[in-house]
Amino acid sequence: MRLVLFIAASAALIAAETPSPALLVLNKEEATLSIVDPSTLKVVGHAATGEGPHEVAAAADGKLAFVGNYGSQNPGSTISVIDLIGQKEIRRVDLGSLRRPHGMFFADGKVYFTAEVNKLIGRYDPAANQVDWLLGTGQNTTHMVIVSKDGSKLFTANIGSDSISIIERTGNGGWNETVVPVGKGPEGIDVSPDGAQIWTAHSRDGGVSIIDIASKKVIQTLQLGTKRSNRLKFTPDGKLVLISDLDGGELVVLDASTKREIRRMKLGRGPEGILIAPDGEHAFVAVNGDNYVAVLNLKTLEVTGRISTGSPDGMAWAEAR
Repeated sequence: MRLVLFIAASAALIAAETPSPALLVLNKEEATLSIVDPSTLKVVGHAATGEGPHEVAAAADGKLAFVGNYGSQNPGSTISVIDLIGQKEIRRVDLGSLRRPHGMFFADGKVYFTAEVNKLIGRYDPAANQVDWLLGTGQNTTHMVIVSKDGSKLFTANIGSDSISIIERTGNGGWNETVVPVGKGPEGIDVSPDGAQIWTAHSRDGGVSIIDIASKKVIQTLQLGTKRSNRLKFTPDGKLVLISDLDGGELVVLDASTKREIRRMKLGRGPEGILIAPDGEHAFVAVNGDNYVAVLNLKTLEVTGRISTGSPDGMAWAEAR
């Protein structure tokens, strides 16, 4: 009887439905994607990924997630396609000679990613199940990629070349790249909600470069004294900027208009990925070294909860539409 009850309880746990919205959290060491109900902060399911997953993006309809399997000791070369309703990997896309996929970004039905080893941006078409476009950056360690809202511009953070690339679509279907020199080791990157500026956090000199997109020039450099800035994110209203300091164990909060530091919060060992809920109420910070995701109230700037998932890093927000 006890065995029957145990099996029934386990089946019920496995069958827990994916909520909408859902918080998606990658666990690097466990090679899994955790699906979290953000209203209860409970993990409702897991899906296997490839080795060393670092970044994840969700499809616009909230049904699929796409994971860049970065690898660990050996460079990864696959993308996992996750069915969020069935909570399972349904496809592992072989990228061939493309190595260290990272910076996953979903736009116009396609998945943009970087291939660090190859110094390029790729694009995966889920409908055709193929990589349909590649563009070299000529920059070392092209790490993160962002697509502008209208799809006319791409932005990459190039850690090894100390640069940001602004890549613009031309009228004949081509692309022009402008390389903007910044501080040492730009890694975290975000575009301001008004589309006017790029902010990038330097992982090796504790600074932040602010780039005017129209002129393609650095207009200000902030000196924050972080030990190893990892990610940088704007709140949806553009008022705050959050920066994770991987080696310092802190989250730095800046006022975007005054460029001044508001708060520096001790979170634990190895804060990495940052995700801000679309409503701007909460932020989620992956504290990799302590195996939890910190939940931050953006009005009070206080940690209000913890989510135990595994060894978290990249995160995404999935919402059915």
